[in-house]
Amino acid sequence: MKLAPAQLGKHLQGALAPVYVVCGDEALLCQEATDAIRSASRAQGFTEREVFHAEANFDWGMLYEAGASLSLFAEKRVIELRIPNGKPGDKGAAAILEYLGRPPEDTLLLISLPKLDGSAQKTKWAKALIDGPHCQFVQIWPVDANGLPQWIRQRLAQSGMNASAEAIDLIAARVEGNLLAAAQEIEKLKLLADGQQIDAGTVQAAVADSARYDVFGLIDAILNGEAAHALRMLDGLRGEGQESLFIVVMLARELRQLANIAYQHGQGVPLDKAFASARPPVWDKRRPLVSKALQRHTPARWNALLMDAQQIDAQVKGQAPGDPWASLSRLVLMMAGQRLKLGA
Repeated sequence: MKLAPAQLGKHLQGALAPVYVVCGDEALLCQEATDAIRSASRAQGFTEREVFHAEANFDWGMLYEAGASLSLFAEKRVIELRIPNGKPGDKGAAAILEYLGRPPEDTLLLISLPKLDGSAQKTKWAKALIDGPHCQFVQIWPVDANGLPQWIRQRLAQSGMNASAEAIDLIAARVEGNLLAAAQEIEKLKLLADGQQIDAGTVQAAVADSARYDVFGLIDAILNGEAAHALRMLDGLRGEGQESLFIVVMLARELRQLANIAYQHGQGVPLDKAFASARPPVWDKRRPLVSKALQRHTPARWNALLMDAQQIDAQVKGQAPGDPWASLSRLVLMMAGQRLKLGA
């Protein structure tokens, strides 16, 4: 049977089902749902735990054996079955169906799945998990851009905090849809706010307190055309031990978006429409920065800079010659609009 994520907490206060399925691609929310099920099972005496990763060449006989064998060390146990690709195959489907036909007493099966597409949901094994009498199927949906501020507001409230609309918008703009990053920002705010109302200044302080330099700030400096400041921030990130690969990935992501928006705008699409259709969308507070950057280069130039970023990625991985940090410095300066001499 389907169980809404919002109802999971209340459900876990009662008798537990023999089988739980957590399905979805939002890592933080899936992790929290499985953690809640584990915690409830421990509280109800399920003290033994086995974990199976059903990847390529997994022996599905292990699930049969686990279901048939008696626990040696505890009266109750949890079996976790993780299927990363969401495709158990014929043998896996048969094993799951057999288990569901006779779920063993005093055993809780916790299955983790990615989001199932339409064809997968129509399979016999998936239908048995979704609608079966012994199952509780928890579908985790991602939080879209429009729902993110409300999600942040609820998350703050759960931690006993209130925030202004401006503060919430600032957090949302900073994390750009990354719920794990949003949760980390909220944890920092718990330390700084001390029970007080959170405003935009508190959020800014949390950002400043987390590190002297961060990649988000680097990107903002680049978009604003602050070449010298951006270069200092890059040096600071290197000094603080930031991985060069992460910086390359973030810059490439920004370049890809700039190239796409520049191309659309060049084809006559209004900027507001291009911003809204971008993935991820460009948030209102970032639009002036992005607009300023778009005036700096042609669509072809943004694409060329994206190719440069891909070359740096290869340097970081040892697949191309050159010093990735030196190349990053050049890329940052060029993105910010600094003209470089040939051979520099």
